[in-house]
This record gives sequence, C-alpha cells and structure tokens, in this order.
Amino acid sequence: MGFVTAGGRRLEYEWVGRGDTAGPDIVMLHEGLGSVALWRDFPEAVNAATGLPVLVYSRWGYGKSERIAQGPRPVDYMTPEGREVLPDLLTKLGVARPILLGHSDGGSIALIHAGSGVAPAPLGVITMAAHVFVETVSTISIAKARVAYEESDLRAKLARFHDDVDGAFYSWNCTWLLPDFIRGFNIEADVTRIRCPITAIQGAEDEYGTVKQLDSIREKSGGRAEIVLIPECRHSPHRDQRAATLAAVKRHVERVLASAPARASA
Repeated sequence: MGFVTAGGRRLEYEWVGRGDTAGPDIVMLHEGLGSVALWRDFPEAVNAATGLPVLVYSRWGYGKSERIAQGPRPVDYMTPEGREVLPDLLTKLGVARPILLGHSDGGSIALIHAGSGVAPAPLGVITMAAHVFVETVSTISIAKARVAYEESDLRAKLARFHDDVDGAFYSWNCTWLLPDFIRGFNIEADVTRIRCPITAIQGAEDEYGTVKQLDSIREKSGGRAEIVLIPECRHSPHRDQRAATLAAVKRHVERVLASAPARASA
C-alpha cells in the first residue's frame, strides 16, 4: 500500500501485479461505501483472469485516504472525481493506458472520465451497477441503508475498512438523499461522448437500480456498449456472480487489446 496526493487530497492506493511494461493497466474504482480493502481479493482475481496489472485506490473520505466531513457533498461531486482527481492520480502513478473498472459510484465516475476528453484517455470502460441517473429504487435502498447503519451492525462492519466510517457513510448517504441530487444527477451526456469500448454489467436483482440504467448506456453509447445482465445477482456482481463477472471483464479486455494497436496507429 502507498499514498499519493491527487486532486489535493492524500489517497491510498495499491498495485496488484505491477510490471515494468508500458502496456495497459486496469484501474478499479470502488462503490459508494467501498475502499481498497473492501475489494478483498477481487483485484487479484482480475489480474489472474486478464494478465494485466491492477491499480486500486480509495477516494477522498474512504479507507485510509484523507478524511472527509460528515454530511452532504456538492450535487455534482462525481464530476471532479472523474475529470480532475482520477486523471491526476493516473498521471502521478504513471498510468498512461488505463482500462477503467468501476462499481456503482465508481462506475459512474469511470463513465464521466471516459466522456471528459481529459488525458489519459481510457482504452476501455467496464461498469458494474453504474448509475447514469437516479431511480426511485435507488433512493429507497439508500434510505434503508441509513436505517441499517444506525440500527444494525452495519456501522461496525464498515468501520473495519474505513479510518473514519461516519465521514465515509454520511458524505455518501446524505448526498444521495438530497432532493437536488435526486432530481439533478444525470450523466447520460457524458456517455454520449465516450468513444472507447464499454461493457456495462448489472445484476438482474440489483436493489439500487433497474435495467433502465443498462438501456440508457446502450442507447447513449450509440450501441457500442456490450450489455451484460446477470441473473440471480444483486448490486455487487463481483461478489454475487464472480465467475460471470470475471468472464465479462476478460472478454472486454480481449476486445480492447485486439483494437488497441489500430487505435494507436490511427
């Protein structure tokens, strides 16, 4: 584990299978309550399945990264994460040819970066349960998460993975329940600007979003996105249906690597 200052914040990061080549690196972006540690052994599994180095990091307020104040963040908080913090982090860590793999909030941030035109441009984007707009089911589940956090052992479980668990939880939860966020969060325009391959993965029983998220990504990407709807799977495909998720990740990487030389020479 190491630390880097990106976007003006001290962030933790970790490499799995870091090599000396100039080849592509997979960069994993965690969910709204995730961190480096909460990925558990999935980065190792991605490295084994693809043969590519994998970079994981904790965003501001998560894991062992710099702490964040409790309470709501700006409604557009994911935009600077994708357009400013992520490219700064990639540049400082020497990642010139990223393939982004994001879960939930991390998937949304990956889409924002890919549509931003800010270097380093990703060779491909894989999302798991990403949101491009807010649905009623999302708001209901996030409200339930607050009840669970305050009345069950959820807080104690999350505290094992975050230095400041209350900052991590409330900065996410309070923002998603803001009326302005519910009405205003929409990154479909970002998706329309993406030119690299996209694979959008979602569980058929995702409690935070419906198939409308996949439909939007398919439509806004002009049909360039591969859509993967996994049965018997909830909000975390990499935990609920690991084999199917890894197969989709491997397929995406193979597609990117096959097209990368042509892109580089164009």
